Amino acid sequence: MSIDSLFRPLQVRSLRLPNRIVMAPMTRSFSPGGIPTAEVAAYYRRRAQGEVGLIITEGTVVERPAARNDANVPVFHGDALPQWQRVADEVHAAGGRIAPQLWHVGSSRGTGADWRPLGRVDSPSGLVTPGKRVLEPMTEEDIADTIAAFGRSARAARELGFDAVEIHGAHGYLIDQFFWGGLNVRTDRWGGATIGERAAFGAEVVRAVRAGVGEDIPVILRLSQWKAQDFEVKNAANPRELEAWLTPLSEAGVDVFHCSQRRFWEPEFADSELNFAGWAKKITGKPTITVGSVGLDGEFIAAFGGASSRPASLDGLVRRLEAEEFDLVAVGRALLADPQWLRKIRDGRHDELGVFERSALATLS
Repeated sequence: MSIDSLFRPLQVRSLRLPNRIVMAPMTRSFSPGGIPTAEVAAYYRRRAQGEVGLIITEGTVVERPAARNDANVPVFHGDALPQWQRVADEVHAAGGRIAPQLWHVGSSRGTGADWRPLGRVDSPSGLVTPGKRVLEPMTEEDIADTIAAFGRSARAARELGFDAVEIHGAHGYLIDQFFWGGLNVRTDRWGGATIGERAAFGAEVVRAVRAGVGEDIPVILRLSQWKAQDFEVKNAANPRELEAWLTPLSEAGVDVFHCSQRRFWEPEFADSELNFAGWAKKITGKPTITVGSVGLDGEFIAAFGGASSRPASLDGLVRRLEAEEFDLVAVGRALLADPQWLRKIRDGRHDELGVFERSALATLS
C-alpha cells in the first residue's frame, strides 16, 4: 500500500517536521563521564542525513546526584552542555531536528557491577519493587530540587537551540515510579489511591520544563504502561483511569504524548483496537507518537537476549496512521542498525533492509 502518509509534514508549535518518522530514544552509554563525544555527534548527524523527521536523543540525566545508573550515560548539565551544543549543530547542519530526552532513573538498579550512585537514590516511597523497601522516601526538598533540575535542563536545551524537549516518564524510572501505585504509597500530595492523584509529580515536572523552554518549543512526554520491573503492570486499567492520568499532564503543558508499547499493534484495552497512542490522542486531543517493534518482526526486549529481527511489513502501521489514530511513528532498532532506513523505505529498496542483530547495540554506527 502507499506509504505517502509517512511523509506528510506536521507542525507542533514552532517545530515543523518534514515527515512522521521519529528516531526513538535509545540508551547508548558511549559518553565517558557523562560527556557526549564527537562520535556521539556524528551518530546523530547520520540519522539527520537519513532524513529522519525528528531525532530524540538517548536519555540524558538531570542534575541530581543519583539521576543515572551508568557512568557512560550522558548528562544534560554542566560540562556536558558545550558538547550537546556540538550535537545540535551537527544535526542542524545536516537539515535535521533534534530533542534531548531528559531522564532520572530513580531507584532503578545499576547497569554495571562497578556502578555506585553518587548520592542518595531518589525514590517516591523507598521501594525498589512493590513491597520491598530498601531506600528512604524523597523529602519535600528532594522533590523540589528534582523538579527544578528538569526545568534547568529544559532551559539549557532552549539556549542550545534544540527543537523540542522530551521528558522520560516511562518504563519504571523516577517519574513513572510516582505514577505507579506499586512503588508510590505516599499519603501526601505526591501520592494517593488513584492514578490522577499520583500524576502530581509528573505534572509539576512538565510545568517546570514548559517554563524552561518557553511557549514556542514543544514538550513531549514519554509514557508507558509496562515497567522494566514488570511487563504486565498498568497504571491505567481502563479508559476512565487513562483520562484521569493524562488530563493533568496535558493541562500542565504536554504538547505530544509518546506512548511506548513493546508491540505497537496490540490494543491497549478490551473491546477496542486502539493502541496506547490511539487512546491518548482520543482522550487528550493532543498529537501522539506510537512506538514498539516498528518495521521488525521481533520485539526489542528479546534483542537484549541476543534475538535477531527481520524486516516486517509497514502496512498495518500505515493504515492506522491514515486513520489518524496517532500522528508520529518512533523507530528504534531499525534506525539504530541503519541510518538510511527511512530513505530505503521511501525509495522502495526493501531488498536492502537488513536484519537487526544484537551487535548493533554495541556500536555507534
